[in-house]
Amino acid sequence: MADDRFARDGAAGCSPTGARRRAIAGDLAAGHGGVVHRRELLQHSIDRFAVRDEIAAGRWFRAGRHTVAIDTPVLTTEALHWQAVWESGSGGRLDGASALLAVGMSGFTAQVIEVTMPSRNRHHPLDGVRLHRVDAPSPIAGAGIPRVGVEPATIHAAQWAVSDRQAALLICLPIQQRLTSPARLLVAWRRVRRSIRRHFLDAVIADVTDGAHSLGELDFTRLARRYGVPEPSHQSLKTGPGGRVYLDISWENVGLVVEIDGGHHVLALNPIDDALRQNDRVAVGDRVLRIPVIGFRLATDRFMRQVRRTYDALSGVAPCQG
Repeated sequence: MADDRFARDGAAGCSPTGARRRAIAGDLAAGHGGVVHRRELLQHSIDRFAVRDEIAAGRWFRAGRHTVAIDTPVLTTEALHWQAVWESGSGGRLDGASALLAVGMSGFTAQVIEVTMPSRNRHHPLDGVRLHRVDAPSPIAGAGIPRVGVEPATIHAAQWAVSDRQAALLICLPIQQRLTSPARLLVAWRRVRRSIRRHFLDAVIADVTDGAHSLGELDFTRLARRYGVPEPSHQSLKTGPGGRVYLDISWENVGLVVEIDGGHHVLALNPIDDALRQNDRVAVGDRVLRIPVIGFRLATDRFMRQVRRTYDALSGVAPCQG
């Protein structure tokens, strides 16, 4: 970030030259991933003629109407985010997955940069940027690059996802990585009036906030009947080395247990607790299948066929085809 010593150049009213000019620009660009806005350069008396000279010399590079890349034309992800906001139009802000990536979300690679801006403002198309023009964009949150808050960004990312699977991932990642909490996300979701994925996101957000309970025992019983599996027991009480535990779904006659893992199961110490519970059951001869509740919504048929095959194998029934 530029420090106070650079203000002296502007105060004199003349453009700094040579190495001094490049030092100022480099310091300014360091706060934006290697790019700087022409307006900020001008605030330090580096005018368009000075910029033109540096570009002509191959030291700086034009990266849009407002964006100047310092030292290299190859833009970092952070630089591309700043370029997208600066070049799209007044009031632009990162949104959706791009806003989440800007605050540190990992495990997802965006194909485009999502920018939201007021529909009344002039806009400018930019390669690699998907622009959303809305009457009332979500407010800008935090310092640094303009972006919407984590909760609206998460919901928008899921709504704009290319598939239900990707939508579910983009709901889970911010919670798993502690960028937000299930409670805050649920509050934000309840404010949403329209969504092209309303039914699906209702279910997924319930999954990550209420775990296995959101699936419902009756849902699994109905599916078991459809796949030719007898009705299971639900929440049966067992006693093991770790004390009393409740098994989500079980068939005691064949020693089969199905554990439904809610969205919260990946957090904190839950994986350890889950492993201990499962190992206790395996140690006494049970077969345990684990089903992530969100995965169950996305791949119901595959999971239920696994349940059927396992039940048949434990029952001594010849495996069914398909």
